[in-house]
Amino acid sequence: MTKKSIPQNTGRRELENRENGFLAPYAMRSHNSAGRRYEEPPPSNRTHYQRDRDRIVHCTAFRRLEYKTQVFVSHEGDYYRTRLTHTMEVAQIARTIARMLRLNEDLAEAVSYSHDLGHTAFGHSGEDALNELMADHGGFEHNRQSLRVVEVLEDRYPAFRGLNLTFEVRESIIKHTTVHDTPHPDMNEYFPDLRPLLEAQLVEVADSVAYDNHDLDDALKMGIIRLKDIESLELTSCALDTARRNAGNAASERQLAVQTVRHLIDLEISDIAQTSAEGLSESSVSSPDDVRKASDNLITWSDELKPQKNELRAFLMDHVYNHYRTIRMQRKAVRIMCDLFGAYMAEPNQLPPYWRKWIEDVGRERGITDYMAGMTDRYALGEHKKLFTPGEKV
Repeated sequence: MTKKSIPQNTGRRELENRENGFLAPYAMRSHNSAGRRYEEPPPSNRTHYQRDRDRIVHCTAFRRLEYKTQVFVSHEGDYYRTRLTHTMEVAQIARTIARMLRLNEDLAEAVSYSHDLGHTAFGHSGEDALNELMADHGGFEHNRQSLRVVEVLEDRYPAFRGLNLTFEVRESIIKHTTVHDTPHPDMNEYFPDLRPLLEAQLVEVADSVAYDNHDLDDALKMGIIRLKDIESLELTSCALDTARRNAGNAASERQLAVQTVRHLIDLEISDIAQTSAEGLSESSVSSPDDVRKASDNLITWSDELKPQKNELRAFLMDHVYNHYRTIRMQRKAVRIMCDLFGAYMAEPNQLPPYWRKWIEDVGRERGITDYMAGMTDRYALGEHKKLFTPGEKV
């Protein structure tokens, strides 16, 4: 049998040439990357951002996202979103819009996959609990922890700590903000006074599109709200009308709910792409450096859609995030996190040997926080049982 050689048009140089031929002037090209903290030979058959994406997907923190809560804890049902499925939806939306705007899809995907690596168990309740517990020791914020994961906590390579990702991915992680996040000072290395790259801005809006719509979908599926409850909202009523018109009288309530969310996502993607394209065309931005120096983010919704989106977010806050079942889960999460933190602080020797050594390197409070931030929901629940339930095997 004759051995076939690998086609020569699949190497990194060819992929970079394709970027040059397709990407808009203000998109970030992989061959212009500021590089990695630790020097490595460049990949032969991938771009730098494709290598970043692959390293993220194969890391431990990414796999743990499967068992970390988004809003509804996993034991409520196997079909509710987790941090992992949320992350995949963000990446899907980000790639779609990136292609429409001729931005770097690989960079957007890598940032999407990494943006929640530092999230705790039990969603934002777990994050809030750790932040309060660490108030006198630098606090806790999941974007900062995501950067910490890729810079020091992942331990996979003999030559360096972390994943040694490119500067642009690390910069995008620390500059990622949503309505849940607040700016923080841990970005001195990453142009703190400048805007994120367009690909990072894109992940921010994709994150918002994903969590609004999948939280709505999960709440409808769970029965916390019904379709009739969202008929009066301007944004959802339009999507619901479209779903009813296309589905006809044969559609079930659940089918209509799914189609409504589908049309909502499509509506937001179209609005973001059109609004951002028009804004970029009217601006003087012609390079990634120009993007960083811009007075405001350039990837956004239209002025018409923003208040409609805010109305939906307020509805979700009142009827989903503040629903009694959600609040019960949140308060339980806070108790579990506080109990575990207190137990480990009182006696660090209860931690596994690896983490006891880590505490010696970084200090008791931060080391325990690193350990707890990596926990999945079920691991935290299991640890709590072992430490606080009489008769439970330890």
